[in-house]
Formats: sequence, structure tokens, C-alpha cells
Amino acid sequence: MKIVIAPDSFKESLSAMEAAQAMARGVRQALPDAEIVCVPMGDGGEGTVDAVLEATRGEWRTTQTTDALGRPIAARWGWLPDGTAFIEMAAAAGLEHVAPEDRDIGRASTFGVGQTILAALDAGAQRIVIGLGGSATNDGGAGMLQALGVTLRDAAGVDLVPGGAALASLATIDTSGIDPRLKNVRVEAATDVDNPLCGESGASAIFGPQKGASPRDVLALDAALAHFAAVCADTLGRDVSGEPGTGAAGGTGFALQAFAQAHFRPGIEVVAELTGLAATVADADLVFTGEGRMDAQTLRGKTPAGVARVAQQAGVPVVAIAGSLGPGYDALYAAGLTAAVSLASGPMTLKEACEGASALLTERARDLSRLWLAGRRPGAARA
Repeated sequence: MKIVIAPDSFKESLSAMEAAQAMARGVRQALPDAEIVCVPMGDGGEGTVDAVLEATRGEWRTTQTTDALGRPIAARWGWLPDGTAFIEMAAAAGLEHVAPEDRDIGRASTFGVGQTILAALDAGAQRIVIGLGGSATNDGGAGMLQALGVTLRDAAGVDLVPGGAALASLATIDTSGIDPRLKNVRVEAATDVDNPLCGESGASAIFGPQKGASPRDVLALDAALAHFAAVCADTLGRDVSGEPGTGAAGGTGFALQAFAQAHFRPGIEVVAELTGLAATVADADLVFTGEGRMDAQTLRGKTPAGVARVAQQAGVPVVAIAGSLGPGYDALYAAGLTAAVSLASGPMTLKEACEGASALLTERARDLSRLWLAGRRPGAARA
């Protein structure tokens, strides 16, 4: 009997590996003779590199760079045995590195992300995968481009200061200094969103408020990004701002596609490929997955949806344990999920659930394993 455990992280509580190990303890209690295979997952956001390196025996690299506000930071990224560099943009420009009282979305920059990409190029990367999630920025990837050698100037010929607000003053773009090594590297953008750069579904409107943008900020930043896109279109001869995914990570997806011809892929698809999830699941009897919250948005590229899809293709039942179940989570049943349960064993605060997540995951995995065994072998649960 083979059980595969492939959860995402439970944010502010457990990493993907910690969640998998907690589930494995529960499965072991119910099925002591089972072969248990843990495959930590991620969908492009925080913790994705951890999951990939765990599965591929890759190694961590560290780059001294700057955070979204220009402060020194050591950003970690992954190096895989096949010459792939896996970067989480949040490692340099993540919201987690900026205290709520310090957040300033108008001047937050992706410059540190560009410096991390340069480090990957220096290491000889043949492929760069960039996880777009958890950013504190809304600069359309402009800071990243500046780090890579692109010059952005205003009408007076002065280089733009960092941040999305400054893009409203952009007059010219000079790409002659962009690092030529980018042309010889395959760049993939791993994301779980398909938003365009601008408009009601764009980066500023959808993701700006959670990064500290006021309604006035949203309008100003959206207009600045639209202007940035227009100048880019004039410079490059094409406009990609309406393409799905260009609004990811405050518009960093736009810069990657426009200037690095990045290939957009669902983050969970990239991770599933790198971890060999399909091959692992092919001969499994049951699959467990999960994440902090499941709702209708989970279908848009989140880990449980991706794992369910892989399991469905293999004809293997898959159950999910989530910190909470929101409206529309049951739509996942049509996508291959067999069942979903909430982590909590009874009324409790979010703090209590986070602090007790490991033990709760063990309990739920144990209970679900017993229920599955009862259906598979009538009477076994009473033995």
C-alpha cells in the first residue's frame, strides 16, 4: 500500500515539508505498514524553492542584495543539478520583509530581484524559473529591469527613482545595456494568477490594497503602469500588457514577458514537473494534499488543484486538508478532488489553529486514513 503526501505550506504555521511530515505521522498511526512518500509542493509563492530543492537534491545559494525598500538583505535562491536556477522573487522583494508600518507601495522596487537574476546568470544558469508571489511591489518589474541594465529616464534625461509611482514620469527606455546573457537563457515565470497588467483586474486594483495601497494609490499606480506599458510598446514594437499573468507580482510578470520573453506556467505545474509528482503518484493507492485555505480561488492554479489533477489522471483518490474551507471549494471535486476537510477539530482562534497545526494535521490525516481504509476493506476499521 502506497500513500503519497503532497501539501503546500500552511502560511505563518508550517512549511510544506513540515505539513507533509505531520500528515505522515497520522497516516502511519492508521496504516502502520504503508509505504509513505512525502513530496512537498508549492505553486510559485513562498516556500516553493524549499519544496523543489527537497525533491531534486538541489542546493541553496545566497545573494547579497536589497529588499523592496532598498535595504540590504541576503536573498536565498535555489540551484538545481541540471543548471536551473529557481528564484522566489519574494526572497528579495517580499512583503514579509517589510513591516506593515513601513510599507510604501509607491516606492517599493524589484531591483533586488534583478540582482538575484544576475547572480544566477553569473553561476551559469541555462534556465531560470522565477516564482511570482508574495511581493511588496507594484513597479511593473521596472526595478528588476534597471538592475539588469535597462535605463529608464524622465523627460529631462534623469534616471527614474525606484518604485511604481515614478513610472508616471517615464519618457524613454534604453535597452542597449541589458545583460546579453538573457538571450541565451530560458526564463519561466511560475505563477498562480492570470491577471493582466492594468485595469479592474490588474496588478494595482487586485493586489495593491493588500500591500498598503489606498484607493487613491490604486488609481495612480494603475495609470503609471499603463503609461509604462505604452512607452514599452513604443520601444519594443509590441504590447503584452493585456496578456494573462502580466499583472503577477505587481506587474513583474509584464517585464519578464516583454523584455525576457518569459514562458508563463502555473507554478504548481512547474513544481510537479521538477519533483516528478506524476511518476510518484502513478502507482499510489491514496494521495493527501492541502494548504492554509481552500476556496473558489484554489482552482486558479493553487497546489491542491494541481495535485488533484495529477491524481485524477492516474485514477488515484486524493483528499485535502485545509486550514479553512471557503466558498466554492467544492468546485474542486469536478477537478479530481475526492474529499476535503478542515483542519480545526472544533471552535478555535486562528492563532490556536496556527500554533496547533502540526498536531491537528496528524489527527485529520489519521482519521481520513481510517475512513479510507474502512471503505477499502469493510470491517478493517474495527480491527
